[in-house]
Amino acid sequence: MALSRIDLCSRALLKVGAHTIASFDEGTAEAEVAASLYPTVRDAVLSSHPWNFATYQMTLPRLSTSPIADFANAFQLPADCIRVLSAGTAGRGQGAVYKIIQRQVLTDVDEVVLTYVSRPDEADFPAFFDIALIAQLAAEFCIPLTDSTGRWEILQKLAEGELRRARLIDAQEDTPPAIEDFSLLEGRM
Repeated sequence: MALSRIDLCSRALLKVGAHTIASFDEGTAEAEVAASLYPTVRDAVLSSHPWNFATYQMTLPRLSTSPIADFANAFQLPADCIRVLSAGTAGRGQGAVYKIIQRQVLTDVDEVVLTYVSRPDEADFPAFFDIALIAQLAAEFCIPLTDSTGRWEILQKLAEGELRRARLIDAQEDTPPAIEDFSLLEGRM
């Protein structure tokens, strides 16, 4: 079952022992805290790991203005990009030398294939991520709503455990990366 941002916040509020919300505009303390903290916490959890469900690739449009120094070409980052994972060229998502400056990818290659973490719709979050995000939201909501550092410490430890579990599940959805260009391995052959 896909959860909305209100559902995610309401479940986190329940974990804190607060009242659920039906809207961010209710005028309650819970709604105000949720509306204020949710976007930042969501983006922080999304950018903390290269989640398979949030990883995208695209060929970037080259900008007409060249960089001032160091690189020949500039490409605009996608609006939904919250973390760059790699850049490549010629149909590969990695291998290009690049630098990110002012939401632009600067590089010497003529075409960039960017692999990045995006901000998907909440309906696309898998259940394991929902649980981890709810746990992190509960920890973040705790102090503004309860003023209890003891409860916050417990919720923070629970959130760290849920994030570890979510990363483990996510890692099992992918082929482990092979070791490439490792000089010690080449020396043994």
